[in-house]
Amino acid sequence: MTQPATPSVSAAQPDPTGGPAASGPDASAPPAVAPAGAVDPVEGQAHGHPGFWTLAVGSVGVVYGDIGTSPLYAFREALVPARYDNILLPEEVLGTASLILWALFLIVTVKYVVILLRLDNNGEGGILSLMALARKALGGSRIVFTLGLLGAALFYGDAVITPAISVLSAVEGLKLVTPAFENSVLPITVAIIVALFLVQSRGTSKVAAFFGPVMVVWFLALAAAAVPHIVRRPEVFLAINPWYAVHYLLGHGSGALVALGAVFLAVTGAEALFADLGHFGRRPIQIAWLGLVFPALAMNYLGQTALVLEKPDTSDPFFQLVPEWGLLPMVVLATLATVTASQAVITGAFSLSRQAIQLGLLPRLEIRHTSESHSGQIFLPQINLLLLVGVVVLAVVFRTSSSLASAYGIAVTGTMLLTASMTFLVVWRSWNWSPLAAAAVILPFIVIEFLFLLSNLLKVFEGGYVPLLLAAVLIVLMWTWVRGVTILFNKTRKTDVPILELVGMLEKSPPHHVRGTAVFLTSDPEIAPAALLHNLKHNKVLHEKNVILTVETVDTPRSVDADKIRIEPIGPHFFKVVMKFGYMETPNIPKTLTLLRRQGFKFDIMATSFFLSRRSIRPAAHSGMPLWQDRIFITLAKNANDATDFFQIPTGRVVEVGTQVTV
Repeated sequence: MTQPATPSVSAAQPDPTGGPAASGPDASAPPAVAPAGAVDPVEGQAHGHPGFWTLAVGSVGVVYGDIGTSPLYAFREALVPARYDNILLPEEVLGTASLILWALFLIVTVKYVVILLRLDNNGEGGILSLMALARKALGGSRIVFTLGLLGAALFYGDAVITPAISVLSAVEGLKLVTPAFENSVLPITVAIIVALFLVQSRGTSKVAAFFGPVMVVWFLALAAAAVPHIVRRPEVFLAINPWYAVHYLLGHGSGALVALGAVFLAVTGAEALFADLGHFGRRPIQIAWLGLVFPALAMNYLGQTALVLEKPDTSDPFFQLVPEWGLLPMVVLATLATVTASQAVITGAFSLSRQAIQLGLLPRLEIRHTSESHSGQIFLPQINLLLLVGVVVLAVVFRTSSSLASAYGIAVTGTMLLTASMTFLVVWRSWNWSPLAAAAVILPFIVIEFLFLLSNLLKVFEGGYVPLLLAAVLIVLMWTWVRGVTILFNKTRKTDVPILELVGMLEKSPPHHVRGTAVFLTSDPEIAPAALLHNLKHNKVLHEKNVILTVETVDTPRSVDADKIRIEPIGPHFFKVVMKFGYMETPNIPKTLTLLRRQGFKFDIMATSFFLSRRSIRPAAHSGMPLWQDRIFITLAKNANDATDFFQIPTGRVVEVGTQVTV
């Protein structure tokens, strides 16, 4: 596992459960080559499956679900500061619309769609992928590592709040159909949320196949509902002029900062756009935004503006855009759309979790692949359950979308600001731009997002503490995990025997040899594995061929096949083998060992035994961590996926040796 104090060094550390830990990111690793069936990062088409337009429609259903449902509440909440004096001026309405339109253009179109989608790490996106690029550009950096850790924690906060606020805002439309639904909104919301998380195991592609067409209809409905109102009030197109946005900000003092916090609701979901890059590819995401999503959103916000200009006392401008006969169908469609909005951050959370596991920030968790053609489409049962519990608790506690709006935004703005900061580093060092040129492009986004962050911080005591609290808990968990692994590593080093020293001793005094191959998994190839020492001590035998195997995680999504496995003889009966996997790959040790045949090493799974050392961890009164942190670490270790399953080793070929260690 990697140690944050020295993130640029590939320092292998033991897994607390006894299996080998993937070593830290290798900053010098060569660029990875995507395996067959992976999404092409430029064209966005999988080699073989599926087609470009299938991916584009799928991206509409998954990537743009979150940002696509913002019209349900964003414009309504953004008008709240202007309504304080009960006089809503046309300039204020146009100013609010102008702020939203320009936020969509600058933050989503320019920053994410044009710039960030080009900063993929061999086809993969997300803040941890960007962190890996930034660290590689700087040759390793503790500060960048910490920023990535913080950004990942904040993204999880967004992943919990988005489903709650999105589904609540849609179901609340039932109250406009008939007041009889007043007391049914929360139960219906919880039922929809539970159903959403239950279908996650079916995979992103199947979810996207259903929600993609639904979201296409949704965006077309957004634009269609707005057209009659825009025709009646064509002056709404004045909102395209940025002067109205600037005039609103300059004329409202501190109230403008409050308004910015609500305006930001219109761009939440942009980070999920980047995180889901590996699911669909760059081109389908770009085409979907420019060809459908952005025009439909802009039309709908202009339609809501026209409605409020005509009827300033409008309480819910989104649902009141449609005629009475269309209200119930729109509520149903909005509910389906908000379920899709939740899907965007859920799939992003799954991708982020796998990256965190491979980078050593979280214990091994069960990862299920849900697609044969896209390695990025995965399902993590434990993460899914934790998200479900968090979302339901938030919905029950806050009860309305307006209450949750106060909690929304801080996590997203924090992640966006960290993303912009690391983007500057990558553009400067990896793209070889001058610092001034990089600053000229990226600094405006940092300034804008800093203002958005300030405006959202005003809502800390109204509910904004929720994502901050969630992020703090996650940071403590990840910090505890990395720190505990480091302590175990340092403790085991004191009693370790160098492998070369042991091989020399066995040559002078050889034990009885048995046929077959023994594979000993270890985190440090220079040290004799504990399972090997126990086998010699208790069984007093040695196999004909003994492989000392280390698994490393490199700083690219996928490792190059030519560099995936390396073998080095270290004695008549011993071989040192190093496997390298990208942080988006799920290691498969038996399959990768077959690659050794190209190097002259005969590998037969039926004549091979895998030896693992299973550790039983106990808290120690005087360890490197407080007792409460010891207990957290032990709990995390107990919930880690078994090394046999994680590395896809046949259970019938595994021999486990138990040891006890304190932390």
